[in-house]
Amino acid sequence: MFCYWGEKMGIFEKITKSIGLSKEINLEEYMNAVEMENVDVLHEAADFYVKPISLESESDVSVIQEELKAKNIILLNISPMSKQPNKLRQTVDNIKMFVTKINGDIARIDNDKLLLTPSKVKIIKSRKR
Repeated sequence: MFCYWGEKMGIFEKITKSIGLSKEINLEEYMNAVEMENVDVLHEAADFYVKPISLESESDVSVIQEELKAKNIILLNISPMSKQPNKLRQTVDNIKMFVTKINGDIARIDNDKLLLTPSKVKIIKSRKR
């Protein structure tokens, strides 16, 4: 259902009045304040990250290798290179060799995504029965 912004504000105003908030709220100011409050949470430093990377060319392999060396987990989107199946196969083979060399792991999530893990992080690929 299509809804104009003005209609949303009408609904927002009705809800705030029904819960006892009669003071007008500048939604834009509120959203900016909320974003600023959560900056530290969103950008809190971590030891390792899960990073999405798109495989667009063979030069992306070096980026993938550096991320795995830094102990980050990669969610690799291979769809940008899917129109070049031979190049994709060769590039994924190179990535597999590197992952094996560093004692990491690799698994296909779906037709377009691979999960790559750094050394000593293994992926459970089958369910226990």
